[in-house]
Amino acid sequence: MSLNETCLAGRDSGTLRKQAPLWLKLEAIVFLGSNTPNSIITFWISVCRMTRVVFLHPDLGIGGAERLVVDAAVALKSRGCSVQIWTAHYDPTHCFSETQDPNLHVKCVGDWLPTSVFGYLHALCAYLRMVYVALYLVFLSGVEYDVIFCDQVSVCIPVLRLSRHRKKVLFYCHFPDQLLTQRKSFLKKLYRTPIDWLEERTTGMADMILVNSQFTAGIFRETFHSLSSVQADVLYPSLNTCTFDQPSTEAQSLEGLLPEGTSCLFLSLNRYERKKNLGLALEALAALRSSLPQGQRAGIHLVVAGGYDDRVPENVQHYTELKELAAQLHLEDCVTFLRSPSDSQKVALLRGSAAVLYTPSREHFGIVPVEAMYCCCPVIAVNSGGPLESVADGETGFLCEPTAEAFSKAMEKLIREPQLRRDMGQAGRKRVQDRFSLQAFSDQLYGYIMRLSQ
Repeated sequence: MSLNETCLAGRDSGTLRKQAPLWLKLEAIVFLGSNTPNSIITFWISVCRMTRVVFLHPDLGIGGAERLVVDAAVALKSRGCSVQIWTAHYDPTHCFSETQDPNLHVKCVGDWLPTSVFGYLHALCAYLRMVYVALYLVFLSGVEYDVIFCDQVSVCIPVLRLSRHRKKVLFYCHFPDQLLTQRKSFLKKLYRTPIDWLEERTTGMADMILVNSQFTAGIFRETFHSLSSVQADVLYPSLNTCTFDQPSTEAQSLEGLLPEGTSCLFLSLNRYERKKNLGLALEALAALRSSLPQGQRAGIHLVVAGGYDDRVPENVQHYTELKELAAQLHLEDCVTFLRSPSDSQKVALLRGSAAVLYTPSREHFGIVPVEAMYCCCPVIAVNSGGPLESVADGETGFLCEPTAEAFSKAMEKLIREPQLRRDMGQAGRKRVQDRFSLQAFSDQLYGYIMRLSQ
């Protein structure tokens, strides 16, 4: 095949018109109109140019938002983009494994700034830390980039506008931050008022806004009244299936974790935060055990697993609260608490569970149900928020009222009907492959990035 044919392989005129950015279209025209060596060189230089994307994220730990950022970075890198992740906190011992790849550059700056002041002012400190990261990137780093992808904290967007050559900013809204906190006192309301105003004002400065579900899109419009005319496209989080497709090592990964004789395992997988309503899983287990004859209770076990960070007081406090609740419900022998499980442990638990109990109400999207369904594990979730879009009620799991009775009835049905459990598992895997694949996510995100970089 000639060099000319190699250049054009798989690149017909329709593909160029639809997918190529403006600079590539122009160079393609030059190339097609001339057979001189210079035009060939120019074309190849253009093809080889990478779109440079920088991600800004507050804390690159282990959570749904971090999972999306890492998946987005990996997806764009696989499409030939130059990618960096900038963050105010990164701990190599408490992170997703992809971030340890030397080919994925992670830059941590500003971790010396406080995350709170005597246990208060968390939001203000998070804002200041991200402003510092943005200032460092724009004025001190010397890093060249075409597009900024930021999420969670929008206050850094005005700082990014100070760049000598204005760059495009994509903001991904997981959920309005002002709805994630309570205002029980006058002082808290007074403190949050300017922060809430800043969030709305700076979010509107982005060149493009994406949200994680139709549910969040509706909340976005209801919350940010001045942005009601702004288009917020839905980009569902995807599942990077590489981790879940590894050869099965359940026995090794769960060795010593479960008591002998466990025959039916249920799993709660969420960060140790009160808003996740993890106590519902314990109460549902207690209700299930009380509804079953004595002989059928043996072997039923619950694992409560999720992200845990010693630096976060709520994680520490809620872990203790859940242990105390388990003792009050006399569940000490049939509940295992697991903090920050490894990837292999998480996959082994998902593969070996009768169902995942997903307890948050009005969850923005929730990647756990998608992970569970891919592992052929049915999902029992609250009938609100993101699970309404990810879980097919009666087909891949059950959507229930957030009560112990409703959850326990769904759990009992899966215990009594093993074939239903298998059918739901297979249907769940197919649903993920059809709707939440990494390829679909990558294609959609890459399209947005190319649109911004033109």
